[in-house]
Amino acid sequence: MTSKILKITTLVLILLQSTIVQSQNDDNINSRDISYLTSGGKLLPLQANMDIRHYTISLEVDMVNHSINGSTEISLNLYKKSDTILLDLIHLYTVTKIKVNNKTASFYQHDDKIFITAAKGKGFEKGNQKVFIEYNGIPPVAVRPPWDGGFTWEKDKNGNDWVSINIQGEGGKMYFPCKDHPSDEPNEGADLKITIPYNLVVAGPGMLMSVTNKNNKSTYHWKTNYTISNYCILFNIGKYKVVKDEYKTILGNKVPIEYYVLEVDTMHAKKVIETRKRDSKILEKYFGEYPWIKEKIGIAEVPNSGMEHQTMITFDNKFLYKTIGGQEYSANLFHEFAHEWWANKVTNKDWAHMWIQEGIATYAEALAMLEIGGEAAYDEIIAGHRRGVKNRKAMVLGEEVREEEVYSGGDIYGKGSFFMHSLRYVLGDEIFFPTLRKLSTDPKYTYDNFVTTMDVEQLFSNASEQNLKPFFDFYLRSTNLLDINIKEIGYQKYQIKINNFFMALPFDITTNGITTRTIIPTEGIIVNSATPPQIDAKGFYLKKVTL
Repeated sequence: MTSKILKITTLVLILLQSTIVQSQNDDNINSRDISYLTSGGKLLPLQANMDIRHYTISLEVDMVNHSINGSTEISLNLYKKSDTILLDLIHLYTVTKIKVNNKTASFYQHDDKIFITAAKGKGFEKGNQKVFIEYNGIPPVAVRPPWDGGFTWEKDKNGNDWVSINIQGEGGKMYFPCKDHPSDEPNEGADLKITIPYNLVVAGPGMLMSVTNKNNKSTYHWKTNYTISNYCILFNIGKYKVVKDEYKTILGNKVPIEYYVLEVDTMHAKKVIETRKRDSKILEKYFGEYPWIKEKIGIAEVPNSGMEHQTMITFDNKFLYKTIGGQEYSANLFHEFAHEWWANKVTNKDWAHMWIQEGIATYAEALAMLEIGGEAAYDEIIAGHRRGVKNRKAMVLGEEVREEEVYSGGDIYGKGSFFMHSLRYVLGDEIFFPTLRKLSTDPKYTYDNFVTTMDVEQLFSNASEQNLKPFFDFYLRSTNLLDINIKEIGYQKYQIKINNFFMALPFDITTNGITTRTIIPTEGIIVNSATPPQIDAKGFYLKKVTL
């Protein structure tokens, strides 16, 4: 956006306000409907002009009125001078004051956004800006957490308040002012200072810096110095007991384990922690060292299905486990923990590429089965992922896509996992696993950096020294199945051809009771067999076969 356009935008906004405006969009102010909200989408030019560096969220949580009151300070850098700073915050909150660099600023709330405008004839200079916003209101209640997000206000078995927050689908704007787009995380981390009744405990991201007590209230200060997705900048509240242990990583670093478990459920804590240690070893084997060694391995018990909140994943499976290979296993606990690598460390640049974090985290479950139950357990879970593919729409729908558009298809989990299984077969273990590990460990793809489908495609293409774009496009950008035709062309002679694919692929082909791995080129092959040959009997591909 040019500076001229920025000035025009400001003039329009100034015409809409005669004083410091502290009101909200008239169309929305009385409405608590947030069903339309979703995270991501097209990045607006005013927000493309900023880089978020740090959030400090200071809130008091009112357990009686289910409300929040406090402030958020945002440190951000502008790439060029602008008359307007644009942040996201849903219309359910009343903003009472905004300061930029300690000076009171004019603002206007409209369409779940805050437009902060510079004084006439001035602008916000290129470089760092400190934006301080005071606000209050009643957060939206989660309808179906964690999928339809918001606050969940519950009571534990002893009647104590129990609060969880889930905002992945809707974004951080559900409770704090932010730049709500997956392509920008606070590079310098976040501070949360949450005030609650003194008898409760706050579980948050990073490290607990302090707990201060005043007037029968406690303020918990949590701090993370790592970059973090805005939907992971949140907290949970409960009558928690903190059960602690320690884990020695694959590289010999010692990391605290902290389980925020309800006091009424402490008898389950030891098993959860031991399961976490075992799962850590599995994930480190394939994806490298636990990503957050300077902080903790955190778990918080919540009244809803788990989520991948960085360094404090949430968990609730009623403490039920499956027995695999003689060992107890929780899919919920493992999957959310796998997201510490796939989502939190390796983060998609846009929701369009959400299959990377969800698909590979789901594939990690298959690798857990391989480690715990052997090949048979791995084959069983992969077969389930294959059967569950819906193919209603492609997994990658383009660029700058809203979270809801991608997530509603469902295939980013099972089909995403099965795609990794197919890719493993195409490349072989000697290429596939080291390359997957590179994706999860190379600084080019981790922490401050983001990934797209093209990044993953190019990484595996380079490692295998072949162009895998047709394979990635077929699985991820279409809903096609391999159309394999087997045609008898003579006595005990058959032609095998893929009608709708333009890349040579390996297949397990069974002829005369013997199975061999054979490359089928684009023009097809001819095989000799006393009976019709079988192709890909074990199911490494999504396909249909016609004879």
